[in-house]
Parts: sequence; structure tokens; C-alpha cells
Amino acid sequence: MQKLLKVLLAMVITTMGLSLFTGLAAAEVKLLKGQTYYVPCSTSYISGGYSFNIKATILIHNADPNNSINLVRIDFYNSSGKLVEKYLQQPLKLDALAATRISVKEPLAGEEGMAAHFIIQWQSEAKVVEPLIEGLFIGTSGTHGYSWTLQPRIIQEVAN
Repeated sequence: MQKLLKVLLAMVITTMGLSLFTGLAAAEVKLLKGQTYYVPCSTSYISGGYSFNIKATILIHNADPNNSINLVRIDFYNSSGKLVEKYLQQPLKLDALAATRISVKEPLAGEEGMAAHFIIQWQSEAKVVEPLIEGLFIGTSGTHGYSWTLQPRIIQEVAN
């Protein structure tokens, strides 16, 4: 009886695992004409009374294999929501499967940089696979190294 229970349990776990992976692989691809992202971008870290600057980089990948996209807005804000810098003076075209990176030019210290963020907007004439945007953060303090990644939040979409 105990052997039968182990076999049944193994079958249930295997079935659940296959269902999970099948669901992930079969996720629907969104085709869009534009999006606006809120991208958290901390440029300072405070721990145990110590504060240090973080090297912040935003990676933008055009995931569409056939069409280009245009980055039309990359704006950097401090923790209070005040615009610090506009990174684009004109749209930046990303060809199919191309990528670019944006590095924070002047890290904000202390509280101003703790919750700094970017607003990034892209557009396309054709419906395209939504791009992949991620933040990469690296810092050191003495002999300690810190690194992490963050995903953006979509705050607006253009489907048609």
C-alpha cells in the first residue's frame, strides 16, 4: 500500500510539473504598437547607517524578429518624482532583435536616489512583440559587493 501511495504521489507531482512547464511555454505573445514603462532605478543604497552609490543600467531589447521599434521617451526622475534628465532628444530606432543600454549618468545620492526611476516609452507602426526591459544594479561598500535586477511595470499600452 505504501509503495502504491509513493507511485501515485510521484505521478501527481510529475503531472503538476508538466502542467506548469507547458503553461509557461504556451504563454500568449502580446503584439502591441507601443507601451510606457515605469522602471525602478535606485542609484543609492542605505544599510546600517552607511550609504553608497549604485551603478544603474537599463537594458532594452527589441524582441521582435521582423520589425523595428522607436524609443520615444527615456526620462530619469528622483525619489520625489522630479524630472532629473531627459535621455533622448529625438527618437531612437531599435532594429529587429537589436538592443541598447542606458546608464545613469549622474547617480543621485541618499534619499534622492533610493527610489529614483525611469519612464520609458516606445512606439511602432506595426504590431510587434513587446520588448524586454530590465534594470541591472551593481555596487560595492568596502569588501562587500551588491547586485540585483528589477523588472519594469507597464503603465500604458497601445494595442491598435
